[in-house]
Amino acid sequence: MENFIVSARKYRPDTFATVVAQAAITSTLKNAIKGNQLAHAYLFCGPRGVGKTTCARIFAKTINCTNLTDENEACNKCDSCISFNSSRSFNIHELDAASNNSVDDIRNLTDQVRVPPQMGKYSVYIIDEVHMLSPQAFNAFLKTLEEPPKHAIFILATTEKHKIIPTILSRCQIFDFTRISVSDITSHLEYVAKSENVEVESAGLNIIAQKADGAMRDALSIFDQIVSFSGKSITYQDVITNLNVLDYDYYFSLVDQFLKNDVTQVMLTFNDILEHGFDGHHFITGLSSHLRDLLVCKDVVTVQLLEVGGEIKERYKQQAQTADSSFLLDAMLISNECDNQYKLSQNKRLLIELAIIRIAQLTLKKK
Repeated sequence: MENFIVSARKYRPDTFATVVAQAAITSTLKNAIKGNQLAHAYLFCGPRGVGKTTCARIFAKTINCTNLTDENEACNKCDSCISFNSSRSFNIHELDAASNNSVDDIRNLTDQVRVPPQMGKYSVYIIDEVHMLSPQAFNAFLKTLEEPPKHAIFILATTEKHKIIPTILSRCQIFDFTRISVSDITSHLEYVAKSENVEVESAGLNIIAQKADGAMRDALSIFDQIVSFSGKSITYQDVITNLNVLDYDYYFSLVDQFLKNDVTQVMLTFNDILEHGFDGHHFITGLSSHLRDLLVCKDVVTVQLLEVGGEIKERYKQQAQTADSSFLLDAMLISNECDNQYKLSQNKRLLIELAIIRIAQLTLKKK
């Protein structure tokens, strides 16, 4: 049986051009290589799954490539690139600071740094989760980081930049990676689905992208999970069932019922949601997000802040026309108040029912 490779590894970018949504950083690194202006230490920081370690590896491979392309990308044909692609390069050293965080580990590293590379011009040391180093290890690392041998380049990666001491920060060029937008994640998932011959509804991919919360690695892991559940044909219903996400239809129906002051139907809809196994807190936070998205749709300038697909976006626009801005704002305040009180409440169901009854009576008071 053929070994399965998860999508996060199989579709990991191997050139700067294939890195998703970090154009400013990849352009800067390519220009540094082109102008031969390489710093001796870099710090890549940002949320999980946005490409920090991937960019570090691509950068390490590219600066050791002996036959760069016209776009300043690695050729993937020279001996250095081939050894890197087959994970047997002696020029690139990766250290996990979470499990190698002592002074002795750093001393071993500084001893290793003195050895020149056997192939290529640079030895690149990628230290992942560098914020996990102990204060003593940081101090032991300072001198080497400031004045390493000419052949040594350090790339530090972290999700928690604030935990790194200022003396380390001042010795590095700092690159802040950003969260990947829902639209960029959706586009990349469409490419992966096409490559894997998987048919998937765009609304389903949008849900996966929202659930990933700006992390491409998380999105690809969720995609693999859905493929295992549904096979080669994925529907929107498959996605929300597997991820335990409330269907948009519930929220659209509830807002219509709010506007009609139909308290009875509102209570029955909420009961139906609970009977389907959804958590009350999950429901109220989802309702707050839905009301926020409707308010965003009230203005053509802010509609771009809506992170949903085509058909759903049209439904938001249509419902936004029927709901008054003051109603949406008051409803958001009530749902947010309910969200804040949820953990402290002894009768959580009653708390939410009171909130949705109050929302259902907002327009009644004005009438």
